[in-house]
Amino acid sequence: MPKMRVAQVSRPKGPFELVERDIPEPAVGQVRIKVQACGVCHSDSVTKEGLFPNIEYPRVPGHEVIGTVDAIGAGVAGWQLGGRVGVGWHGGNCGYCDACRRGDAFACETETLVTGVTHDGGYAEYMIAPATALARVPDDLSSVEAAPLMCAGITTFNALRNSDARPGEVVAVLGLGGLGHLGVQFAVKLGFKTIAIARGQDKAPLAQQLGAHHYIDSQAEDPAAALQKLGGAKVILATATSGAAMNAVQGGLAVRGTLLIVGVPESLDINPLPLIMGSRSVKGWYSGTSIDSQQTLAFSALTGVRSMNEIYPFARVAEAYERMMSGQARFRVVLTMEG
Repeated sequence: MPKMRVAQVSRPKGPFELVERDIPEPAVGQVRIKVQACGVCHSDSVTKEGLFPNIEYPRVPGHEVIGTVDAIGAGVAGWQLGGRVGVGWHGGNCGYCDACRRGDAFACETETLVTGVTHDGGYAEYMIAPATALARVPDDLSSVEAAPLMCAGITTFNALRNSDARPGEVVAVLGLGGLGHLGVQFAVKLGFKTIAIARGQDKAPLAQQLGAHHYIDSQAEDPAAALQKLGGAKVILATATSGAAMNAVQGGLAVRGTLLIVGVPESLDINPLPLIMGSRSVKGWYSGTSIDSQQTLAFSALTGVRSMNEIYPFARVAEAYERMMSGQARFRVVLTMEG
């Protein structure tokens, strides 16, 4: 049988192993994707480090996948050979449980499918995906440009567009890293008065480059007080992973404002009194499903939102992963299958 290269992890906390496998055939309801690019995301550590229960090893990580449809299984309609597609964290859903029928496919009650966690992902030359997990990729986006949008992009865009913020209102983005640099761009393009918050004046030029209307250096001033001077934030999109940083901005919410959490801190302190007195809220946001990914890609192509990426050939997957985990990448890491 024809062979392919994959980067697999054989055990929790194990090293990446570049191995050859038979190219798989899609089953009913599935397609095979010839991978062109795959983002390297911090959530890949779930598989690498064994942070989810019941992961079956060896497993191939990767949930920011862009490629072309290479084979189509029985029962799949609407997809053509050669079509460009993307696959994100949401690895498919049943379509018939109560959650799916309510439109909450991300909370599917029968299949908790996660690309690169419950089944093999995109650190490979080919992968299998349920047709329900596919998003169409616009011609205006290269595969490298599109890959990080399948996780970091959808997470920030989908959170903001489903928030209560309206064009012209104040939206703050806490953190200017892999999520935040996209969050600022999306907030600006969605028409919000966009405030970037980070540590240090050295981040100010980046905030300006991304289009932010104001920059708050949380080391130099109280970010909550600074937000209130600007009218208070309808939404603070918390992309940082620091609970202390999230604690420091809560006082900057406007009446009926929301601290919208997409970064994962170890812990978070909440003062209930300001929430009650101002009808404020704290909530999290799941990234989204395949149609949300598709709409994220379309919006990015239309408005010029782009991830800032460091690109590695497939053979250097271990180096790419370590670079991502170091926190030093600016700002996403992408594997290409060319080397």
